[in-house]
Amino acid sequence: MSERSERRPRVLLAVCGGIAAYKACEVLRGLQKAGCDVRVTMTADAERFVGTVSFEALSGAPVATSLYEYPGSAIPHIDLAEWADAVAVVPATANVMAKMACGIADDCLTTTLLACACPVLVAPGMNVHMWQNPATQANVATLRGRGVSFVGPDSGRLACGDVGEGKLSGVEEIVAATLALLGPRDLVGLRVLVNAGPTHEAIDPVRYIANRSTGKMGYAIAEAAARRGAEVTLVSGPTSLAAPAGVRRVDVESAAQMHDATLAEFEAADVAICSAAVADYTPAAPADHKLKKSRERLDAIELTETADILADLCAVKGPRVVVGFAAETDDLLTHAREKLERKGADLIVANDVSHPESTFGADTNRVALVSAGGVEQLDTMPLPDVANAILSAISGRVFLNGENGTGSDGRKGLG
Repeated sequence: MSERSERRPRVLLAVCGGIAAYKACEVLRGLQKAGCDVRVTMTADAERFVGTVSFEALSGAPVATSLYEYPGSAIPHIDLAEWADAVAVVPATANVMAKMACGIADDCLTTTLLACACPVLVAPGMNVHMWQNPATQANVATLRGRGVSFVGPDSGRLACGDVGEGKLSGVEEIVAATLALLGPRDLVGLRVLVNAGPTHEAIDPVRYIANRSTGKMGYAIAEAAARRGAEVTLVSGPTSLAAPAGVRRVDVESAAQMHDATLAEFEAADVAICSAAVADYTPAAPADHKLKKSRERLDAIELTETADILADLCAVKGPRVVVGFAAETDDLLTHAREKLERKGADLIVANDVSHPESTFGADTNRVALVSAGGVEQLDTMPLPDVANAILSAISGRVFLNGENGTGSDGRKGLG
């Protein structure tokens, strides 16, 4: 195992002097939430907008503002450049982009950037006229030609009152673009379908039957798949979660809607990952009005079984990969093996939801990957790490080379 695989990904956040500098704090927190170790360097102008104390408190590390005064290092620009796996310049001003294009290194931030050999992401933020200036556009073209990645800028009302292109991209977009520089791009060209969250089965227009699923695991899978290059569609039951950047979301409510949407979206998919906690039963005759307990006592609810999404996907999957989930409270592996065989899935992700570290709503999970080839038990990990482990198991089963992996129906097949 490599040294890098045993530690958290490292991101150097380079903060420039613009009104959007405060957004860099949110980017830092988003990267930390995704499991990254973050350090910060910033220009003197950036310090006029956000002080170093804020970034030091959030990162838990000193902020590099000087080439001569950095705790623990006599050459911070070299040490930070070698430390980082990726750099995100947020917000990137026209001045700093010009310096990057010309190789100018006249402060700690630009000197560190010049010393970096890792991937660099630039998130511009400036006035529309500054962005559209031919000099800025020439610098952007130069940086792109050298392999620097860009996210944004967006269009909208700017801090100066002008309207147009130059607005810093959203925090989630910047975080997602940064994470994409860190991870493998082994799913490029793959169309991945994920369903996630609970379903709500109506008793009447007000009441419903549901479960404790939050959708966190499925959303983490969708986000990780997009970062690894896949074209991702997320069929989501009711949750409070925002759609991950770069993911197309289809909202549903009931098990029947989840079934129909998942089967419809599977027509264009290469892989389906069924992480949703779909209700097994639904009221047979939901009322079309709110039931009044004074005259319509709800002593019993007649239930009918819902359609089996996983089984129906497996019945039509052909050479495509279908992954199911087994959330159990006892005899985990026995139930998972039975489900694998009964449904005809390629992989079952089994987790014991009776434990706090792997229950609904937790930010960690401990799963076992059950396939015809055996069982791989994973340690308790943060959800993004679990998501990537699942995707790695899937990528090992899918040929991404169309010539070698495409079946008779034109879709990519099993590896």
